[in-house]
Amino acid sequence: MKIVGKKIRWAILTIIIASLCLFLWLNLRPIKVIAVHKFHDYQGFSAVLVNHFPLTARGKIEWWKKNKKMLKSRYGIPDPAPYGSYTITFWLFGDGYRARDKYDRLCFTDMKNQQNCVEKNKVFTVSYSEKSGLYFLANNGYYRVKDNGGIIKLPTN
Repeated sequence: MKIVGKKIRWAILTIIIASLCLFLWLNLRPIKVIAVHKFHDYQGFSAVLVNHFPLTARGKIEWWKKNKKMLKSRYGIPDPAPYGSYTITFWLFGDGYRARDKYDRLCFTDMKNQQNCVEKNKVFTVSYSEKSGLYFLANNGYYRVKDNGGIIKLPTN
């Protein structure tokens, strides 16, 4: 009876350790920005194609805070509309660019070749407007930056 109890404890410990290792590996991989597309028909809107984006809302927001200056200097985003608002949506690049042959793909008109679309796998959105201020959409949650720089999660309807 004692041997069975020890085996169960070892099995549970092994599962916990393996889960922790997987979680750390997924969250510590370097995030790679593949491409940035600006929607010229919709001023202030940009799409960023990424691989290995953080899994948690906190991780996504922290990544934005650490990398917003790099995104501005390297890619020119955010690129606000004349009235000051902007939206940046981060999409998983996944298997790369695809042809438009599937119904619901996100396609980029700034690319002239046939393979200019990606699957719609949105992982994070950063938006700013004068009325709402800076806010994030992540993991089905809505987060707003307060005047003091703190972040609050707002209730969803």
